[in-house]
Amino acid sequence: MELPEKLPQGNNATSCSMMLQPVGVIKSKIKEPFLSATDDGIKMQGEIDAVRKKIRQAQEEISDIIINPHLLDILDGIEQYSHLIVLYWAHKVPEQGRSLVKVHPMGRKEFSQVGIFCTCSPARPNPVLMCVVKLCGRQENVLQVTGLDAIDGSPVVDIKPYVRRFYPEEEILIPEWMQRLHQEIDAGDR
Repeated sequence: MELPEKLPQGNNATSCSMMLQPVGVIKSKIKEPFLSATDDGIKMQGEIDAVRKKIRQAQEEISDIIINPHLLDILDGIEQYSHLIVLYWAHKVPEQGRSLVKVHPMGRKEFSQVGIFCTCSPARPNPVLMCVVKLCGRQENVLQVTGLDAIDGSPVVDIKPYVRRFYPEEEILIPEWMQRLHQEIDAGDR
């Protein structure tokens, strides 16, 4: 199916351009992304053991999500949830990283290239990333969370409550290479 030559203009879902305004910013101990993107693809920032350690540390460390003070009321009731979905902008992905179409998962050449939408890579046409985090606390416009893999200064696009019922739990298919990557990351936990 082809897209029409000209998409409709205006405030509807098929508008050609969109303007996002950050609702906040992330304060994190992560200063550089785990993966870097160039026009040659993506690569890990360091050896697998070092990256694995950084990923596990990010899961345990407390990060702050600082919501714009004028949006304080947007957080009313959020403490009733244990987990949140955070959508954020991967602001350090360079333009050439946004034009990648296929990559080796995590930059690992032993895995065949796959389309960007088959990966969780930050290199994507619109680098909107998602992370499920545990809400540890709230102080006014600041949420304290664990499990956030965003780098310091990442703009927050949106926050939603994590409601398990909205997400399938059965019959989930995951490629073998993705399962292997997760097993490798989790290997240090044993």
